[in-house]
This record gives sequence, structure tokens and C-alpha cells, in this order.
Amino acid sequence: MTQVKRAGPWTCPSDRQSTLALPLHVWPDRSSEEILMQLPHGAVVALVDGKHFELHRNTGDESNPELAALVSPDLDESNKAGGAGRDSSSANPTGHQIDEDAHAAAATQWLNTQVLGHKIEKLVIVASPRTLGEMRRHYHKQLEVALVADVSKDLIGKTGPDLIAALQAA
Repeated sequence: MTQVKRAGPWTCPSDRQSTLALPLHVWPDRSSEEILMQLPHGAVVALVDGKHFELHRNTGDESNPELAALVSPDLDESNKAGGAGRDSSSANPTGHQIDEDAHAAAATQWLNTQVLGHKIEKLVIVASPRTLGEMRRHYHKQLEVALVADVSKDLIGKTGPDLIAALQAA
């Protein structure tokens, strides 16, 4: 099944009664045909979870991506106020969620700085679902412009062809 989206207020000139919009854009249904993510040359892929932060760069092109590992930076995780009003309690006795939120906020701050400094032009963020939710709260507007995709998956530790396959299936 395909989905059709009306692209503008134009009507078919041959039938004044028609409400058909022209031009029409047709997108294939995901269930009938897999849509693959395109990873631009030079794009940085950031893998993040509550404790880890890994970086890769596409040294290939869109049709044949090749990921090279980059050195992960040291993050300043001292901002424990980054979490959404969480505090240590009986439900979270160790406060580990606060530490994970601080890690997500620190990773996002580092990415924001790199995008604002024009060191990253295209970015893909892959993070565990909980971490990605926290990261989205800290996205700068320019990071959102540079963002090719953000994917809610835990792919920490995957490299090379396994990571590319997982991204293309996302």
C-alpha cells in the first residue's frame, strides 16, 4: 500500500470539480519495501548510552559507507541537574539514573559545541531509548539542522559492517 500526500493547493485543470492535488508525492509503505538510511560522506555517527560515548565517521560515500572509529572525548558530567527533576529516592536508591542523565547531557553538550564550531556538519545520533529522550531535551537548534537522523537503539560496541547494517535497517 502506498501513502499519498497532497503537495499543494493546485487542482487538475481538466476537471474543475476535481479536488485532486498536483503534483502528488508517493512514498512506499515500509512494510512492502525497506527504506534505507543514507549516510553522507563525512557524517559523524555518535553512539551513546548511559555510560558510553563512541564516535565514528563515514569515510566512504552514501552508496558505500565505511565507518572509521574516532577518539571519544572526555566529558564533563558534573551537571547533575540535567535530569528531568529526578532525585535519589527509594525507587532510585543509587542515583544511577541521575548519573546517566548527566552523561547524556554532557554528550549532547559536546556534540552541540562541535556543530557550532563547524567541526561536525552531518550527524547521526544512535542512543538507547532512555538516553535519546534525555539528549533531545538538550539539542541546540544548529545541532537539529545538522542531524541526519537520531535512532533509538542501543548499538554501543558495534563497529564497521555490523553498525552500518544496523543503521540501514533503522
